Amino acid sequence: MSRPMENAWSSSVGGRALVTGATGTVGRALVAELGGNVVATTRSAARGLLAGVSDVVTWDGVSTLDPRTFENVDVVFHLAGEPVAEGRWTAEKKRRISQSRVEGTRALVRSLGAAAKRPRVLVSASAVGFYGSRGDEPLNEASAPGEGFLPDVCKAWEEEAARARDFGVRVVSLRIGIVLSTQGGALEKMVPLFRLGIAGRLGDGKQFMPWIHCDDVVGLLRFAAARDDVSGPVDAVSPELVTNAEFTRALAHALHRPAVLAAPAFALRLALGESAAVILASQRVTPRVALEKGYTYRYPRLADAFAKLFPSNVSAAEHKVAS
Repeated sequence: MSRPMENAWSSSVGGRALVTGATGTVGRALVAELGGNVVATTRSAARGLLAGVSDVVTWDGVSTLDPRTFENVDVVFHLAGEPVAEGRWTAEKKRRISQSRVEGTRALVRSLGAAAKRPRVLVSASAVGFYGSRGDEPLNEASAPGEGFLPDVCKAWEEEAARARDFGVRVVSLRIGIVLSTQGGALEKMVPLFRLGIAGRLGDGKQFMPWIHCDDVVGLLRFAAARDDVSGPVDAVSPELVTNAEFTRALAHALHRPAVLAAPAFALRLALGESAAVILASQRVTPRVALEKGYTYRYPRLADAFAKLFPSNVSAAEHKVAS
């Protein structure tokens, strides 16, 4: 399915793109789709991991950047940050999560503010963690932040990004949900367990899971950069609302595996500590801004997303039915 032109931003028109966090799951997908004329930042000069970029800048994620980095840069896609859902939330882990997002964004904005010619727009990652766990309460970009560690980090993260407005830069904070990709992220960890038939719902399974296919995260990043009438928070989630139990059944069906087991909430909290809040949180998020502004989703339904991610499974099932 081709993407409507109004949904795209091409780095070959109007200047270059600067992408931080370019070696992450979303960063790699974005760089690949931009197709060149991209400046990418990495913690080490790993040019081999970023084929097709025009320049690689080494950045530790928290220090200021040379203002000349922004020369001829039209848009900054800021995706850098310590992984949230990997490992227990020790005091050191929480420090890195907060520092990489809050202090890192502060340093980035300070650096672009010192540039002789500033970017037109900053599209900064945020997360649906902004809302905390809210049960079945309908949530969108106008909703207040939740309470706890992740909501506090996301709120401060977005506030630091918003400071770029003081330099005449349009700012969009993309509150990203659970990204579906076979090249990293939560799904990559789930699939092996489902293939072995040893996975199932988490907790009671009633919690809402705001999901989005990686292609649509990339699409929304480019959409936000292209549309001058888009600013502030944008929920990067699919319009289809599903619970964890529904998500589990859909993934098991896509992989042709049973999903009869369940991981009790208390066991997850014992095993993962405070970080269990990430997978047990319930966030009934609707992408109001994306829909109102006319973004066209590539994969608005979970079944379509899984069919794209696991085409061999779909083909096998179709062949079986046909025979």
